[in-house]
Amino acid sequence: MGARKRNRAEAIKEEKKNSYVAVLRNCPTSPRKMRLVADTVRGIEVNRALDLLKYNQKEASRRLEKLIMSAVSNWQTKNEGVRIEDSNLFVREIFVGQARTLKRIRPAPQGRAHRIRKRSNHVTVVLDNANIKETKETQTES
Repeated sequence: MGARKRNRAEAIKEEKKNSYVAVLRNCPTSPRKMRLVADTVRGIEVNRALDLLKYNQKEASRRLEKLIMSAVSNWQTKNEGVRIEDSNLFVREIFVGQARTLKRIRPAPQGRAHRIRKRSNHVTVVLDNANIKETKETQTES
């Protein structure tokens, strides 16, 4: 492994230590519906995002709320003894990918059949500290 590749790998490993991830696999809602909810909380502070999801009417918001709580729990396991109010956690990344599609058949007129596609999705949430981001920006400017 070359020096440049090793340095990049070490930088990625260091970045993963400071980010807190939770993944939801095979969620039985369509990716399009989940993206509508995911777009509302992207880049927002965690407590505000949880409040938005709690009072959102869509079914996907309940699943996303649990997922963000899981990411916060992952943060707590890595940072024992630190208060969550002091950490300034925010949703750095949230993305929705398509998972498997269940194909079903529905009877149609005149002996035909129509195909029904029951879509599902994978959701990934990455949390980050706002303080760490600010210190990184000040270091690069200096």
